[in-house]
Amino acid sequence: MSKSPASKLKLQHRFQPLRRMSRWPIWADVITRLGVAFLLIAIVVLVHWIDRAGLRDSHDGQISFLDVVYFTMISVTTTGFGDITPVSDRSRLIEAVIVTPIRIAVLFIFVGTAYQFAIKQIWEKWRMARIQEKLTDHIVVLGFGISGSEAVRELIARGTDPACIVVIDSNRGRVNAAEAMGCNVLEGDASSDETLIDVHIARAQSVLVSAGRDDTSILMVLTVRHLAPRVPISVVIRTQDNELLARQAGANNVINPVSFTGLLLAGSAQGAHVADYMADLASVGGRVQLRERPVAAEEVGRSLDALASEGRGLRIYRDGKPYGFWEDEAQSLQHGDLIVEVIRCEESEAGVPD
Repeated sequence: MSKSPASKLKLQHRFQPLRRMSRWPIWADVITRLGVAFLLIAIVVLVHWIDRAGLRDSHDGQISFLDVVYFTMISVTTTGFGDITPVSDRSRLIEAVIVTPIRIAVLFIFVGTAYQFAIKQIWEKWRMARIQEKLTDHIVVLGFGISGSEAVRELIARGTDPACIVVIDSNRGRVNAAEAMGCNVLEGDASSDETLIDVHIARAQSVLVSAGRDDTSILMVLTVRHLAPRVPISVVIRTQDNELLARQAGANNVINPVSFTGLLLAGSAQGAHVADYMADLASVGGRVQLRERPVAAEEVGRSLDALASEGRGLRIYRDGKPYGFWEDEAQSLQHGDLIVEVIRCEESEAGVPD
């Protein structure tokens, strides 16, 4: 039995979020860190100045304000030349209880700043390069609103490894929600060439577009099609007039939730259980499920009614053209055919026969 593309990718690699944008600008983060550090140092200066009687200067025996600042800096930086020392019990207690914790906090701030703006940047660039080397056959979701998030939940429910899904959205809350589901995330503009190149869009298994606005979704489709001419693209379009534009932009599948709702309503008028069955087909939570797959080697020459998976064949796609189960073309399957079948949900995670 052959493995699904998701299973293959799972064996190849697992990776964490691709990139996370800083909540604050770099300059603001640096100023904040330095401000906290100097505030702590100022507190130590004040404490030493108040308790200056407990300090001894071996040079001239006098403790001036400059001596206090000097002693504070060498104390906080753990240099300790020994020319100024605490001699009273209270001064030593202050050094142990107040100054030492502040000294540790200041060191952590400076070390953390160095890590954040030097070591971490180098590490992230190296990790990003490693991810890009292995990133292939993945599902890219552009937009993590209502439709995008529901699509990801359905994919995971159908057995897709979250490590095979890359979510791109400019909203931090949505990015965090996608990461919490186990997906790989990239916070940025999904209509930007640079953003899509970062996730190797040309190597993707498929792209799902749901930006929330038809114009933005169509722009994303145009950008993806420009960078990845052969990758299948599915897009959510909410206005019927824009469906043709989305197809002209390069979308393979255009989904209109309003039209689908109309189909369910019309189905309910035809019979009490028609709409129920249509929803059953669309969701992994039902008893049956629609699945598209390539024809298996052992099925070549068979009729669409005699599939090795024991599913109910509905349609085949041959050279891009659809043929129903009642047509002559469906009576003898050929290499390269794509099969649309109805299967039991218990079988939805089973492999396709070789």
